[in-house]
Amino acid sequence: MKANVGGIDRVLRIAAGLILIGLAATGTVGTWGWIGVLPLATGLIGWCPAYLPFGWSSCRSR
Repeated sequence: MKANVGGIDRVLRIAAGLILIGLAATGTVGTWGWIGVLPLATGLIGWCPAYLPFGWSSCRSR
């Protein structure tokens, strides 16, 4: 797996994931908020499978 999620993208994914999980845990948004696990995981890993079919990458070119 080659990293395809760059710095700012990772930070935004982790923040969004934590916010959604926190809202779901407190019952503010309901059970759909647990979808925040996905952006959190892709942000922590640095790889997003949804980018593959499109050939996208937010990592800087070397």
